[in-house]
Amino acid sequence: MNQLFTSFMAMVVGATLVVPPHTFAQNLPPVVTQKVQAAKKQVNTIGMEEYRKIVENPGEALIVDVREPNEFAAGHVPGAINIPRGVLEFQIWKQVGFPANPDLSRNIILQRQSGNRASLAAQSLAELGFTHTTAVVMPLEDWQQAGHPFVK
Repeated sequence: MNQLFTSFMAMVVGATLVVPPHTFAQNLPPVVTQKVQAAKKQVNTIGMEEYRKIVENPGEALIVDVREPNEFAAGHVPGAINIPRGVLEFQIWKQVGFPANPDLSRNIILQRQSGNRASLAAQSLAELGFTHTTAVVMPLEDWQQAGHPFVK
């Protein structure tokens, strides 16, 4: 069973490296789509206009781009930090003051390519006790096409 799982994970990781995200998402089992939809119902979500306002004036909000480092390096929203989705639960803590005085009520805005993984990330952080997580649900391509700031 472990060998089967390892082979499956290697195939998934390999596919994500060579297949565009929108193509890969279309080839997933319905249970994955259901999980993403359930997450979107459980977390706060915002679209482009609300996100634009936060990017322009983030205040104390922490904008986290949960894409992989190579995707982030290719271009990102100004002010965003990169913590990949796969390590978010481990790396978010230094951003909120752990171990001295972790601020679980800090406003954390999670952004990804389309919003699916951002929604899962927001759900995961809420399960860890974070109380103000928001997922940006919009295609990042739309952000760029609208002429909003994008750092390359």
